[in-house]
Amino acid sequence: MSDQLPPPPAPERGPLLRGLLAVLRGALAVFILLDELLRPLYRPLIRKLAGLRAMRRLEAAVAGLPRPLVLLALAIPFAIAEPLKLVGLLLFADGRFWAGLAVTAFAHLMSFVFVERIYHAGREKLLSYRWFAWIMGQVVRVRDRVLGWVRETPAYGFALRTRDAARRWWRMMLA
Repeated sequence: MSDQLPPPPAPERGPLLRGLLAVLRGALAVFILLDELLRPLYRPLIRKLAGLRAMRRLEAAVAGLPRPLVLLALAIPFAIAEPLKLVGLLLFADGRFWAGLAVTAFAHLMSFVFVERIYHAGREKLLSYRWFAWIMGQVVRVRDRVLGWVRETPAYGFALRTRDAARRWWRMMLA
């Protein structure tokens, strides 16, 4: 985008801020790894839901909103889904496995469906906020570093070879 403002300059960072940023990057790394591991499981569902007429209408409505309302449209399901994920973890910790699983699954589904689709529909307007573009740039940078590190491991190579062998076997079985 040529009319996009450059990101704000990086602030001076003291030891406390550097420590907090390291913790945040670590949490993001764990989230990114889990997301990448689970993505093949939920990607077909996302594609199916994105093709529904109701979802296309939602995306068109979001795309037509002014910039502040796109941010609000993203914030509402995000503000519901993220705390629900913590509630699910608390239910697991309390020994209520099925309740925890149901709450966690609902929260993730809400994130995958609504947050992702709203972000997709309003991405250009959201990234026109300098602070939002900076945050997303940091998330992408951490994700790329984590995935680069994971892709260099022997375990990743083994996982890819296993996946490819399973696909060849499945195609052979279907033929």
